[in-house]
Amino acid sequence: MAKKDLVIAYVLLIFLGSLGIHKFYLGKVGMGIAYIFTLGFLGIGCLIDLFTLPGQVRKYNEGQ
Repeated sequence: MAKKDLVIAYVLLIFLGSLGIHKFYLGKVGMGIAYIFTLGFLGIGCLIDLFTLPGQVRKYNEGQ
C-alpha cells in the first residue's frame, strides 16, 4: 500500500469531512461509514480530526 499524504487528508477533511471521506482514505472503512450516517458525529468528530489527523496519517504510514 502507498503511503498517505497529510495534505490530501486535510483537503478531504475540509471539503468532505462530514461524509468521512478522509477516514476511507486512511483505510478506516467502519469509521467512514459511521461518519456518513451521523454527518461526522454532527461536526464534533470533524473538529477533533482537525487536530488528530497528523497522528492518524503517521500511524497509517508506520503500519505498512
